Amino acid sequence: MPNLVTKETSLLKNSYAEFFCIIQDLVKNETVQKMRNFNQHANTSCYRHCMQVAFYTYLVCKKLHLDYISATRGAMLHDLFLYDWHTEAKPDKSFRSFHAFRHPKVALKNAMQIFDLNDIEKDVILNHMWPVTVQMPHYKETLIVTFADKFSATKETIKHLRSLLHAKKTYRYAYVFLSLIIFRII
Repeated sequence: MPNLVTKETSLLKNSYAEFFCIIQDLVKNETVQKMRNFNQHANTSCYRHCMQVAFYTYLVCKKLHLDYISATRGAMLHDLFLYDWHTEAKPDKSFRSFHAFRHPKVALKNAMQIFDLNDIEKDVILNHMWPVTVQMPHYKETLIVTFADKFSATKETIKHLRSLLHAKKTYRYAYVFLSLIIFRII
């Protein structure tokens, strides 16, 4: 058993090393670093969210023998929109002006001004919000990023809600009360 643990630890270290080599030039970029200044989901910065999505994408795409390099790089840039979507006024009242619909285009425009992107990277950035946005992804890698994005957003939101439950007495009591009701029903 100890040998297996050592082997898995070694594989994970190698994965982290390769992952950071793939995105090294991206994360050193001044504009990409600005993503640290904007919240994405709950208390998670846009930068951290993109890093998580990129790492999940890297692991899955590599395991499935897809273009994990392009997918990982696209995932790291998928939310390069650089504004606070929680407070910024919408240009108009149409549903297309909502953040979920417009930020992929903004992120792609920002990324293309800084980096030379291949077709997979562009597709990842532009179509990562599917099925919210209508256009289907053109590559399997984009689907992986889409699911990694949803998984990461859900995980970040749940973590935030849990911290609220543990931080505030009222929420703690409500949580205990709700748990008792659920267990009583079951």
